[in-house]
Amino acid sequence: MSGNGKTVGSGNGGTNVQLTRKDFESDQEVRWCPGCGDYAILRGFQGLFPKLGIAQENIVVVSGIGCSSRLPYYVNSYGFHTIHGRAPAIATGVKVANPDLSVWVITGDGDGLSIGGNHLIHAMRRNVDLKIVLFNNRIYGLTKGQYSPTSEQGKKTKSTPFGSVEQPFNPLSLALGAEATFVARTVDVYTQHLMATLEAAAAHKGSAFVEVYQNCNIFNDGAFDFMRSKAVRDDNQIDLEHGKPILFGKEKEKGLRVRGAVPEVVQVADVPKEELLVHDAHSEDPTLAFMLSRMGPPTLPTPVGILRSVQHPVFDKGMKDQVEGIIADKGAGDLDALLNAGDTWTV
Repeated sequence: MSGNGKTVGSGNGGTNVQLTRKDFESDQEVRWCPGCGDYAILRGFQGLFPKLGIAQENIVVVSGIGCSSRLPYYVNSYGFHTIHGRAPAIATGVKVANPDLSVWVITGDGDGLSIGGNHLIHAMRRNVDLKIVLFNNRIYGLTKGQYSPTSEQGKKTKSTPFGSVEQPFNPLSLALGAEATFVARTVDVYTQHLMATLEAAAAHKGSAFVEVYQNCNIFNDGAFDFMRSKAVRDDNQIDLEHGKPILFGKEKEKGLRVRGAVPEVVQVADVPKEELLVHDAHSEDPTLAFMLSRMGPPTLPTPVGILRSVQHPVFDKGMKDQVEGIIADKGAGDLDALLNAGDTWTV
């Protein structure tokens, strides 16, 4: 992608530069376990940013704690490596302070859905213009293999030696329930799909939530082989496209229809065309998107792509407009006068 940059303002007197992938590669040694899916995601990011036409100083990457949260070190832009679960709160502050910045939150299933769950859902509920990318490997990797909020029931780990008794979170269902205005899923090794999904998230105005199925080959290897293996993935996944029938299979010979509120797999040749379910990512009613978010093995294929993309008022713009309106109505104010107003005393 190094030849696919865009001309942007460099910040040096308006001089135009052609940014490439290399411009977004930092001088830090990339340190993940060999074979980790994070490498593929990082390559996607470094290839995406030149396509956005945004200067490096106008991009901020904020992370919490975990393997995924190393990513800001490896991207040559501004960034914060913050505290466990608090990346959405800090990123919200950055965006509200300067709405012109492109602000990305990098988190994981442990960081974002355990201690960070409250911050995550409220960033989406408020529709802050953040691009939230959650690496989901269904395990705690940095702390060496404990079960996470997305680990499947019965999962045996160092902290659940007899199997987890918990019901796992479904990240996409959670995002939809929190009213995120853009919700999507992709897979670490789907290079072009990953980049296209992130580019669509970048273009969206409002909270954009992208779940990335990411393989942890040390502590949870093969968790997503049903999606990552070329031999079986055609029968196990749906590539969602707005306005088109939901089809899958090597020859797109299978589809979905809904009976009552229950999706069922059908052979396309055996049903009338009008019975096939058509994807509508732009519907204000999230029912279809929620139904799709619940699909997966062992009985149904797993959707990838954009489940929902709608436009709602954006939090940071609303805050800026409100402040500007108050200043226009009441004046800019005087901090010294405010501090000395009312009863004061000297210590």
